[in-house]
Parts: sequence; C-alpha cells; structure tokens
Amino acid sequence: MCLGSGAAFGAMAIFGKLAYGEGATVGTLLALRFTLAAALFWTLLLASGGAHALRALGRRDVGAGLALGACGYALQAGCYFAALERIDASLLALLLYTFPAMVTAAAVFLGRERLEGRRLVSLALALGGGVLVVAGAGTGTLDPVGAALGLGAAVVYSTYILVSDGIVRRIPPRVLTALVCSGAAFSLTLGSAVLGQLRPGDLTVAGWGWLASLAVVSTVGAISLFFAGLKRVGPTTASILATVEPLVTVLLAFLVFGETLGPPQLLGGASVLGAVLVLQARRPQLVRPVAIADQP
Repeated sequence: MCLGSGAAFGAMAIFGKLAYGEGATVGTLLALRFTLAAALFWTLLLASGGAHALRALGRRDVGAGLALGACGYALQAGCYFAALERIDASLLALLLYTFPAMVTAAAVFLGRERLEGRRLVSLALALGGGVLVVAGAGTGTLDPVGAALGLGAAVVYSTYILVSDGIVRRIPPRVLTALVCSGAAFSLTLGSAVLGQLRPGDLTVAGWGWLASLAVVSTVGAISLFFAGLKRVGPTTASILATVEPLVTVLLAFLVFGETLGPPQLLGGASVLGAVLVLQARRPQLVRPVAIADQP
C-alpha cells in the first residue's frame, strides 16, 4: 500500500503535463484538482462515519485546517505546477524531494531537534545532490524560473510541515485532509478566476480525464493508500517507502515524454534520496505531514 501510494504520487507530474497538453492552464488544473479531491474526501469521510469527528472539533481547529490549505498548501501546489510548465517532470521531482532535509535544517535552527552526525550527513547529501541536479541540466537547457519555482515549492512545503506540526496532533488525519483540500480549493479557484486562469471550457475530453486522474489517483487514492499502509507498517517504514515517489516520476517521464537525466543529475538524484534514507534511520517520524501525504 505504501509503495502504491508513492507510485500514485509519482504519477502526479505526468498527469499534470498531459493535462497541459489538452488545454489546461495552471489555474484550471489547480482549481479542479482540489475541488474534485475535496468533494471525494468529504464523501468518503461522511460515508465512513467521520461526521462525529468533525463535530467534535472547535472552530479554531476547523479554521486552522482550512487556513493551512488556503494559504500554505495552495501556495506550494501553485509553485509546483507553475514549475511543471517550465521544466521536466523528472527534474522537478528531484528538486522537490529536497524538502525533508530542509525540514530538518529548519527544525534544528528553531531548536526543535538537535544537530547530530546523521542530520549533518543528510543535509550535506541533499545540498550536494540538489546542486548536481540543477547544474547537470546545463545553462542552455535549464529554465531558471522553473528551477526557482521547484525549489520554492520545497521551501513552502517545508514551512507548511513545520507550521502544521501542532495541528496534526489535534485533528484526525482524514478530517484534516478534507479541510486542507477544501481550503486550497477555495483560494485556488478564487485566485485563478481573478487572474483569468480558470478556463475549464478550454479543456478537451482527454484533458478532463487527466485532471480526474490527478484528483482521484494522485490525490485521494494516494493519500488513502498511505494511511492504510501506515497502519500496517508504521511511520518509519512508510517514510522510507515513500522515496519511491521521485523514482516513479523519473521512470514515467522517460516512458511517456522521453525525458532523460544526465549522469550528474542521476548522481544528484541518488544523493537526494540517500539524504532521505539517512534522515529516516531510527527516526520515528514521517517525512511528510499526515494532513496531506502529497506533493503538491
């Protein structure tokens, strides 16, 4: 289940690229993805008797969950899919996956965790890997704005994890996921409409299919599988298995779009994934918040 979740998340960038080719704008993709996902999450939550958990929450917690989606997660997803318009899916996946090391560095700086050898090794691997991934693209082929947006998505996601740390301890994961998706759907739909980016009429039938796949497979299905696997194998194993995600993205990007990575980028990607594995050694925490077990 955890591997299936990682594979579903790994397909997210592929679905996004395919939707762009069928008339989707960034705004259309984001608004429809989160609107569809929120509707599905609420349906599943209510069908499984989760309404009592929602009623037990205070207004403050409900507002916090909605705000996490409307501000933090919406911004992260916006950076990610804006970057996806400019750079290869495989490159973006590796840039985004520097976020576990960013979270660790920030946690040490804020005094939440102690600096130790394992964390230093992880940070060094992640930093060196990120440099190789970007530098390996070559100055003539790398879109600097796209790379900046990809790294920006990792920074925003890291901030989202640190901010949501206390909230995820108070709200049941599935309830929080539904709230976050709802908040993101509201802000992204409103923002896309204001910017003139909300144009669902431009989508082809295939485009609607790719967006539905993005919402159903890479959002609802991926998160549901993650929770189911988490119950069976525990957080540490689930976190390590999650590293299959960028590998799936790279493989699918090669099979579908013919994207290839040069030797420096492959070495950099291996270094980034190695940083995550080192970070998770004997660490009983998730590499992502259980509110949204999703990359953007």
